[in-house]
Amino acid sequence: MFSANHKQLAILIDPHKASNQMANLLSLLKRQPPHYILVGGSMVTDTTTSVIETIKEQVSVPVLLFPGSAAQFSPAADALMYLSLISGRNPDYLIGQHVQSSLQVYKHNMPVIPVGYMLVESGSLTSVQYISNTQPVPRTKNDIAVATALAGQYLGQKAIYLEGGSGAQLPVPLSMITAVKAHLSIPLIVGGGIKTPDAMADAFRAGADVVVIGNVLEENPALYTQLFERLALL
Repeated sequence: MFSANHKQLAILIDPHKASNQMANLLSLLKRQPPHYILVGGSMVTDTTTSVIETIKEQVSVPVLLFPGSAAQFSPAADALMYLSLISGRNPDYLIGQHVQSSLQVYKHNMPVIPVGYMLVESGSLTSVQYISNTQPVPRTKNDIAVATALAGQYLGQKAIYLEGGSGAQLPVPLSMITAVKAHLSIPLIVGGGIKTPDAMADAFRAGADVVVIGNVLEENPALYTQLFERLALL
Protein backbone atom coordinates (compact mmCIF):
# COMPACT_ATOMS: atom_id res chain seq x y z
CA MET A 1 0.00 0.00 0.00
CA PHE A 2 2.81 2.43 0.84
CA SER A 3 4.93 3.40 -2.16
CA ALA A 4 8.65 4.00 -2.33
CA ASN A 5 9.84 7.24 -3.94
CA HIS A 6 6.41 8.88 -3.80
CA LYS A 7 5.80 11.72 -1.34
CA GLN A 8 2.73 10.78 0.67
CA LEU A 9 1.14 12.44 3.70
CA ALA A 10 -0.49 10.46 6.49
CA ILE A 11 -2.49 11.97 9.35
CA LEU A 12 -2.45 10.18 12.71
CA ILE A 13 -5.52 10.38 14.93
CA ASP A 14 -5.24 9.01 18.47
CA PRO A 15 -8.67 7.69 19.58
CA HIS A 16 -7.63 8.23 23.21
CA LYS A 17 -7.33 11.96 22.51
CA ALA A 18 -10.16 12.35 20.01
CA SER A 19 -12.24 15.41 20.87
CA ASN A 20 -14.28 18.19 19.34
CA GLN A 21 -11.12 19.23 17.49
CA MET A 22 -11.41 16.05 15.43
CA ALA A 23 -14.58 17.36 13.79
CA ASN A 24 -12.70 20.46 12.65
CA LEU A 25 -9.82 18.37 11.34
CA LEU A 26 -12.09 15.96 9.48
CA SER A 27 -13.81 18.83 7.71
CA LEU A 28 -10.39 19.90 6.40
CA LEU A 29 -9.40 16.36 5.44
CA LYS A 30 -12.65 15.94 3.55
CA ARG A 31 -11.87 18.97 1.37
CA GLN A 32 -8.20 18.05 0.85
CA PRO A 33 -7.74 14.33 1.58
CA PRO A 34 -4.33 13.04 2.69
CA HIS A 35 -3.03 9.78 1.28
CA TYR A 36 -3.78 7.84 4.49
CA ILE A 37 -5.31 8.29 7.91
CA LEU A 38 -3.76 6.27 10.73
CA VAL A 39 -5.74 5.52 13.87
CA GLY A 40 -4.08 4.39 17.08
CA GLY A 41 -1.88 5.30 20.01
CA SER A 42 -0.06 4.03 23.06
CA MET A 43 -3.05 3.93 25.42
CA VAL A 44 -5.78 1.28 25.31
CA THR A 45 -9.17 2.73 24.45
CA ASP A 46 -12.63 1.40 23.63
CA THR A 47 -13.34 4.17 21.14
CA THR A 48 -11.16 2.96 18.27
CA THR A 49 -13.99 1.49 16.20
CA SER A 50 -16.29 4.48 16.66
CA VAL A 51 -13.50 6.89 15.71
CA ILE A 52 -12.70 4.88 12.56
CA GLU A 53 -16.38 4.78 11.59
CA THR A 54 -16.68 8.54 12.06
CA ILE A 55 -13.62 9.13 9.88
CA LYS A 56 -14.85 6.83 7.12
CA GLU A 57 -18.21 8.57 7.02
CA GLN A 58 -16.47 11.80 6.06
CA VAL A 59 -13.15 11.07 4.34
CA SER A 60 -12.65 8.63 1.44
CA VAL A 61 -9.04 7.54 1.94
CA PRO A 62 -7.57 4.34 3.41
CA VAL A 63 -7.92 4.23 7.19
CA LEU A 64 -5.12 2.13 8.68
CA LEU A 65 -4.89 0.78 12.20
CA PHE A 66 -1.73 1.96 13.95
CA PRO A 67 -2.14 -0.03 17.15
CA GLY A 68 -0.27 0.32 20.40
CA SER A 69 -1.44 -3.14 21.44
CA ALA A 70 -3.62 -6.06 20.35
CA ALA A 71 -6.49 -4.54 22.32
CA GLN A 72 -6.78 -1.78 19.74
CA PHE A 73 -7.68 -4.14 16.90
CA SER A 74 -10.80 -3.08 15.02
CA PRO A 75 -12.36 -4.72 11.94
CA ALA A 76 -13.64 -1.29 10.87
CA ALA A 77 -10.24 -0.30 9.46
CA ASP A 78 -9.18 -0.87 5.85
CA ALA A 79 -5.86 -2.47 6.84
CA LEU A 80 -3.67 -3.15 9.85
CA MET A 81 -0.12 -1.87 10.21
CA TYR A 82 1.42 -4.93 11.89
CA LEU A 83 4.12 -3.11 13.83
CA SER A 84 7.22 -4.94 15.06
CA LEU A 85 9.23 -2.72 17.41
CA ILE A 86 12.57 -3.76 15.95
CA SER A 87 14.54 -1.02 17.67
CA GLY A 88 13.75 -2.59 21.05
CA ARG A 89 14.28 -5.96 22.64
CA ASN A 90 10.93 -6.40 24.35
CA PRO A 91 9.49 -9.66 22.96
CA ASP A 92 5.94 -8.52 23.65
CA TYR A 93 6.28 -5.85 20.95
CA LEU A 94 8.32 -8.03 18.61
CA ILE A 95 5.84 -10.95 18.52
CA GLY A 96 3.69 -11.17 21.68
CA GLN A 97 1.04 -8.61 20.73
CA HIS A 98 0.90 -10.08 17.23
CA VAL A 99 0.09 -13.53 18.60
CA GLN A 100 -2.72 -12.05 20.67
CA SER A 101 -4.30 -10.37 17.66
CA SER A 102 -3.63 -12.91 14.90
CA LEU A 103 -6.86 -14.89 15.22
CA GLN A 104 -8.89 -11.70 15.08
CA VAL A 105 -6.98 -10.65 11.97
CA TYR A 106 -7.71 -14.05 10.43
CA LYS A 107 -11.37 -14.02 11.44
CA HIS A 108 -12.02 -10.66 9.81
CA ASN A 109 -9.73 -11.26 6.82
CA MET A 110 -7.99 -7.99 7.63
CA PRO A 111 -5.30 -6.88 5.15
CA VAL A 112 -1.96 -6.63 6.95
CA ILE A 113 1.06 -4.41 6.27
CA PRO A 114 4.14 -5.68 8.15
CA VAL A 115 6.09 -2.63 9.34
CA GLY A 116 9.44 -2.48 11.10
CA TYR A 117 8.87 0.17 13.77
CA MET A 118 11.91 2.04 15.08
CA LEU A 119 11.88 4.51 17.96
CA VAL A 120 14.48 7.26 17.67
CA GLU A 121 15.69 9.39 20.56
CA SER A 122 13.71 12.63 20.47
CA GLY A 123 14.80 14.72 23.44
CA SER A 124 12.20 13.47 25.92
CA LEU A 125 10.65 10.30 27.32
CA THR A 126 7.80 9.56 24.91
CA SER A 127 4.62 7.56 25.50
CA VAL A 128 5.77 4.74 23.21
CA GLN A 129 9.10 4.44 24.97
CA TYR A 130 7.47 4.34 28.40
CA ILE A 131 4.70 1.89 27.50
CA SER A 132 6.92 -0.46 25.49
CA ASN A 133 9.76 -0.36 28.05
CA THR A 134 12.37 -0.10 25.28
CA GLN A 135 15.28 2.20 24.53
CA PRO A 136 15.20 4.32 21.36
CA VAL A 137 17.99 4.42 18.81
CA PRO A 138 20.38 7.25 19.81
CA ARG A 139 19.86 10.17 17.45
CA THR A 140 23.59 10.38 16.70
CA LYS A 141 23.89 6.69 15.73
CA ASN A 142 22.99 6.53 12.05
CA ASP A 143 24.88 3.26 11.71
CA ILE A 144 22.66 1.55 14.28
CA ALA A 145 19.56 2.91 12.55
CA VAL A 146 20.74 1.67 9.15
CA ALA A 147 21.62 -1.79 10.47
CA THR A 148 18.29 -2.11 12.27
CA ALA A 149 16.27 -0.99 9.26
CA LEU A 150 18.14 -3.39 6.98
CA ALA A 151 17.49 -6.25 9.40
CA GLY A 152 13.79 -5.42 9.29
CA GLN A 153 13.83 -5.41 5.49
CA TYR A 154 15.64 -8.74 5.37
CA LEU A 155 13.09 -10.21 7.80
CA GLY A 156 10.34 -9.37 5.32
CA GLN A 157 8.93 -6.09 6.60
CA LYS A 158 7.12 -4.15 3.87
CA ALA A 159 8.03 -0.70 5.23
CA ILE A 160 10.26 0.86 7.88
CA TYR A 161 8.88 3.51 10.23
CA LEU A 162 11.33 5.92 11.90
CA GLU A 163 9.42 7.40 14.81
CA GLY A 164 10.27 10.13 17.28
CA GLY A 165 7.26 9.09 19.38
CA SER A 166 4.12 10.83 20.60
CA GLY A 167 5.03 14.14 22.19
CA ALA A 168 8.53 14.13 20.71
CA GLN A 169 10.45 17.36 21.27
CA LEU A 170 12.70 16.75 18.26
CA PRO A 171 11.99 15.09 14.90
CA VAL A 172 14.07 12.23 13.52
CA PRO A 173 17.44 13.68 12.39
CA LEU A 174 17.54 14.41 8.68
CA SER A 175 20.91 12.70 8.33
CA MET A 176 19.42 9.51 9.78
CA ILE A 177 16.50 9.61 7.34
CA THR A 178 18.93 10.01 4.44
CA ALA A 179 21.24 7.23 5.64
CA VAL A 180 18.41 4.74 6.18
CA LYS A 181 16.71 5.58 2.89
CA ALA A 182 19.96 5.00 0.98
CA HIS A 183 20.02 1.38 2.14
CA LEU A 184 16.36 0.40 1.69
CA SER A 185 14.34 -0.87 -1.22
CA ILE A 186 11.07 -0.67 0.73
CA PRO A 187 9.13 2.51 1.68
CA LEU A 188 10.39 4.67 4.53
CA ILE A 189 7.85 6.28 6.87
CA VAL A 190 8.87 9.11 9.20
CA GLY A 191 6.89 10.64 12.06
CA GLY A 192 7.08 12.26 15.46
CA GLY A 193 8.07 15.82 16.31
CA ILE A 194 7.20 17.20 12.86
CA LYS A 195 5.35 20.39 13.70
CA THR A 196 5.63 22.73 10.70
CA PRO A 197 5.32 22.61 6.91
CA ASP A 198 9.05 23.30 6.67
CA ALA A 199 9.87 20.32 8.91
CA MET A 200 7.62 18.11 6.78
CA ALA A 201 9.31 19.30 3.60
CA ASP A 202 12.74 18.69 5.12
CA ALA A 203 11.79 15.09 6.00
CA PHE A 204 10.61 14.46 2.45
CA ARG A 205 13.75 15.97 0.94
CA ALA A 206 15.89 13.83 3.26
CA GLY A 207 14.28 10.67 1.86
CA ALA A 208 10.97 9.97 3.60
CA ASP A 209 8.36 8.38 1.34
CA VAL A 210 5.55 8.94 3.87
CA VAL A 211 5.47 11.63 6.55
CA VAL A 212 3.08 11.19 9.47
CA ILE A 213 1.65 14.23 11.26
CA GLY A 214 -0.25 13.78 14.51
CA ASN A 215 -0.08 15.71 17.78
CA VAL A 216 0.30 19.17 16.32
CA LEU A 217 -3.02 18.84 14.47
CA GLU A 218 -4.82 17.90 17.67
CA GLU A 219 -3.95 21.37 18.95
CA ASN A 220 -4.19 23.27 15.66
CA PRO A 221 -6.27 21.55 12.94
CA ALA A 222 -5.97 24.62 10.68
CA LEU A 223 -2.28 23.84 10.20
CA TYR A 224 -3.32 20.98 7.92
CA THR A 225 -4.13 23.35 5.05
CA GLN A 226 -0.59 24.75 5.21
CA LEU A 227 0.89 21.24 5.24
CA PHE A 228 -1.16 20.21 2.23
CA GLU A 229 -0.25 23.36 0.29
CA ARG A 230 3.45 22.81 1.02
CA LEU A 231 3.22 19.17 -0.06
CA ALA A 232 1.85 20.27 -3.44
CA LEU A 233 5.02 22.29 -4.03
CA LEU A 234 7.44 19.40 -3.45
